Amino acid sequence: MMELPATRAGHIGRALSATAILLFLAMPILIILVTSFGADGIGTFPPKEYSTHWYEQMAAPGGNWATSIALSSLIASLTTVFSLILGATAATALARGRLPLHTAVYGLVLAPLLIPQVVIALGLFLFFEPAGMLGSPLAIALGHTVLAAPIAILIMISTLRGIDERLEDAAASMGANRMTIARRITFPLATPGLIAAAVFSFITSFDEFFIAQFMSTPDTRTLPVLVFNALQFDVDPTVTAVSAVLIALAVLALALVALVRRLGGHRDGRHALPVEPLT
Repeated sequence: MMELPATRAGHIGRALSATAILLFLAMPILIILVTSFGADGIGTFPPKEYSTHWYEQMAAPGGNWATSIALSSLIASLTTVFSLILGATAATALARGRLPLHTAVYGLVLAPLLIPQVVIALGLFLFFEPAGMLGSPLAIALGHTVLAAPIAILIMISTLRGIDERLEDAAASMGANRMTIARRITFPLATPGLIAAAVFSFITSFDEFFIAQFMSTPDTRTLPVLVFNALQFDVDPTVTAVSAVLIALAVLALALVALVRRLGGHRDGRHALPVEPLT
């Protein structure tokens, strides 16, 4: 089928359409960023006066916002560690192993991504409440791992399938055991995937609301729970500053993942074995 040549008007039309769509999608983010610098106490847009007061209130030592940010960071860090351990183990088994009922196991791993989060949160509440662990950062981190681990597993499976298995076979033929192969070859080559899995696991935990809401106490409130409480009966302009910081962190995290994957792709390209055997 012949492809019609694109006209200048067609290029301009597509460019304008793409720009309009991007502006529409970015509009809520831009409104939050501008409003976060407003000086009034009701969060109007556009602000009549500009100030950094809400950022100062957010970062005030000992305040509710600073305490919740620290707690969310701790929980997200624990979740990242748990997710990487589970992700690396499960991804290695799924990508390299010969598991029976492979499709069923794969579906079970991805099930938490398909089940409504409120259902998972209720189940975790009923599990941890009899043990008296509600409000425990460890319990919340374990709950967040249920959601973050499948994402880490997907990323790690994709990464491991992109590594040339002949590198591992060559090391095995020279006497290296499985642990040595994993430590010296597989995981160094999978470093970009590990970093990407860590970043997305951290973001998933840091932004999670339902599990934290069910398992938090008045003394242990994560940042999303505090944001919900601040907006439930009134509008606290500090929320706009918190949202702006979260947006900035998300953009930086995605930029880091893109940079690491790009550098990892160049490195893998230099060290990959040739497709055709040497003669």
